[in-house]
Amino acid sequence: MWFLCGMAKTFKSWDVDQLVLLPPSIHELVPAGHLAHFVRDLVRDSLDLSAILKAYSEDRGFPPYDPTMMVALLLYAYCQGLYASRRIAQACEERVDFMAVTARQSPDFRTISDFRKRHLSALSGLFTQVLQLCQKAGLVRLGHVALDGTKLRANASKHKAMSYGRMKTAEPALAAEVARWLAEATASDVREDAAYGGDQRGDELPDWVRTKQHRLEKIRAAKAELEAAAQDKVRRKTQQREPPSDRPRAGRPPTHPPGTPHDRTQRNFTDPDSRIMKTRDGFIQGYNAQAAVDADHQVIVAQGLTNLASDVHQLEPMLKQVRRNTGRQARELSADAGYCSEHNLKALNRRHVRGYVATGRQQHGAASATGARKTIPKTRVHAMKLRLRQAKWRSRYRLRKQVVEPVFGQIKQARGFRQFLLRGLAQVAAEWSLICSVHNLLKLAGARG
Repeated sequence: MWFLCGMAKTFKSWDVDQLVLLPPSIHELVPAGHLAHFVRDLVRDSLDLSAILKAYSEDRGFPPYDPTMMVALLLYAYCQGLYASRRIAQACEERVDFMAVTARQSPDFRTISDFRKRHLSALSGLFTQVLQLCQKAGLVRLGHVALDGTKLRANASKHKAMSYGRMKTAEPALAAEVARWLAEATASDVREDAAYGGDQRGDELPDWVRTKQHRLEKIRAAKAELEAAAQDKVRRKTQQREPPSDRPRAGRPPTHPPGTPHDRTQRNFTDPDSRIMKTRDGFIQGYNAQAAVDADHQVIVAQGLTNLASDVHQLEPMLKQVRRNTGRQARELSADAGYCSEHNLKALNRRHVRGYVATGRQQHGAASATGARKTIPKTRVHAMKLRLRQAKWRSRYRLRKQVVEPVFGQIKQARGFRQFLLRGLAQVAAEWSLICSVHNLLKLAGARG
């Protein structure tokens, strides 16, 4: 059907059946200066991938995809906020920017997932290389570094966790139920043998018995791990204390014997290394991700991950990593009240880092982060409280919010990384390292102009 209009108009030809005799160059799929070109060329020309390449020593078999291309694909996908292997594989087939990275190759999702799992340790090591490239580009000056932690969801549901107290009551009840069902299954086998003969095996457990049995085994294993961890904690404390005395201990007796877990101690069956952690939006099953960020260009100069909800034990390891990654130490460091302790302030002083660590929770609109915390005179915490109070709004502590918190916002909000894909502390730590590498990569890309 033709539609008449007031004047004739010529349109560009749109022939979807037109064959392309000469395919366009890969470099012409996206405009010059596109992030896809930058990531692809940086991986090819600037990163040392020998740790990955040396794993391919077998000459036999079908040729695999180029590991350099696979690394570039993963890094570029993470830059685009794509983390699941199925979504990355789909992008390789549908998006021209991904085609510019892979040269129009389309690895399937299983290949992408297996490559990431196989080389996860080497991929996490790219953080230092990318950080050093940022240093060479003048993006890291270490004049002021802000340290903070953020809680990220584990690849596990908090509803799949069970407390030690509940384990103690659930184990005997579940064991009794399994024993009763096993007895019923045995009686049923005897009746069926009498009715149908003994030529059938009849020794397999029914599915409904195996499910309960499997859950009972998980509960027992988790219960044993909690008990072993509690005993190890007591053993370490005993070694640190002075030799025992014959005098009776003063004070009230403990509510539960030493070396036994507290009833509220939990263990998750899906990811046992993850922990229940409190966030502003409630409780999650997750991990505590750490980042030390340089103030000049918001480059992450140190990163780490722990399953401890508290930040207080993370300051000193982050200081050591800053020195190890960059070759020198920061002149200043700011951190919130979660990092405030005599030990941490002493560590800052020992490394000649001028610290601005909050001694209390900062109220909205308050000039300093001293809070209402009572401090003991002639202590480092008290001296820090006076430092922040005297400087008020001019204190260098004010830099913390505008340096490190936007980085977490970019990772979690802009690029949509709110939950880990992998499980286990070691693998999740490597995944966080890769996320931080991509953040620095984007900062390096933004400094090109």
